[in-house]
Amino acid sequence: SPADLLLTADVGRLVEAAGRDLGQPVSSPAILDKIPANLRDPGNMWFGLTMRARVVYASVERAKIDAITYEELADPKWKGKICLRPGNHPYNLGLIAAMIAHKGEDGARAWLKGLKDNLAIKPSGNDRSQAKSVFAGECDLAIANTYYMGKMLTNDEEPEQKDWAKAVKIVFPSSPEFGTHVNISGMLLTRNAPNKDNALKLMEFLASDEAQRLYADGNFEYPVNPAVAASDIVKSWGSFTPDTLNVAEIAKLEPAAAKLVDEVEFND
Repeated sequence: SPADLLLTADVGRLVEAAGRDLGQPVSSPAILDKIPANLRDPGNMWFGLTMRARVVYASVERAKIDAITYEELADPKWKGKICLRPGNHPYNLGLIAAMIAHKGEDGARAWLKGLKDNLAIKPSGNDRSQAKSVFAGECDLAIANTYYMGKMLTNDEEPEQKDWAKAVKIVFPSSPEFGTHVNISGMLLTRNAPNKDNALKLMEFLASDEAQRLYADGNFEYPVNPAVAASDIVKSWGSFTPDTLNVAEIAKLEPAAAKLVDEVEFND
């Protein structure tokens, strides 16, 4: 391949690429010193660049909550009040895989069945359309990634998305066992990179404080570099305690998560 770097969203894709022997390890201190161990491959084959949390968009009018756990999303009190995109989308597979990692397959299966029972409508659309569904009164809670809120609030080309965003507020779900689930976008140096030296320079730049600020301000995500603050809009959503389990361990369980989605017929 003529490509030197793979840049992609979702840790599962990075793990898959490494598993197919498409990458090579990197040992640059300028990268290792900036990116926490739980947000990079244990063998340094890939590295997180930005972090996003899988959260609840709660109706400002109909869901007067300031806190919720992932476990509560399966509580019958929310029956007919939750919406989200299809369960086999990578964003949801990551969350389900995290539940497997911390609760085992039986615990995750029971949780997923409870969540399915609480759905207001058939899983469909993308994360932004979940906010639209809350705005339209189709559900009171939606599950989505944090950064879409920033993108909707600042969308001048489609101003109706600002109304969707203003109809909800972010509530950071947690679990007593692992906190809030997070996923990443990241980078991988290709195995046959024809311009390896320049590729490494770009990787070092992307891990730097400067580039991390650009990501934070431009895409409303959380910097993986702990020395860099989130943007003002992102800070306004509040704080949370992220899951500290290595995201690679969660990604390895995504195939098992996909089987659970099919098993409970989540998308039907």
